[in-house]
Amino acid sequence: MARLSRMGEAELEKSIRNDPDRGRVPKDWHLKAEAAMPARKRLMSVRLDADVIDWFKGQGAGYQTRMNAVLRSFMDDEQKRRAG
Repeated sequence: MARLSRMGEAELEKSIRNDPDRGRVPKDWHLKAEAAMPARKRLMSVRLDADVIDWFKGQGAGYQTRMNAVLRSFMDDEQKRRAG
């Protein structure tokens, strides 16, 4: 927040225009948004198919965060499904 508050309007607008996730956020995202503290991350080694890694990397910066989000979404759906 401190870094954002130091940004001028032009710099902030440029940052928004260059955001790799810009345009990917659904218009109604706020209807099911929930505040959450990020979980502590753990470093691990995992073997993934090369084309999967290439696809995520091709989406730009933050690909590991997006991979984590996909896995979390799958996990959450599975937990809901199993809970009935």
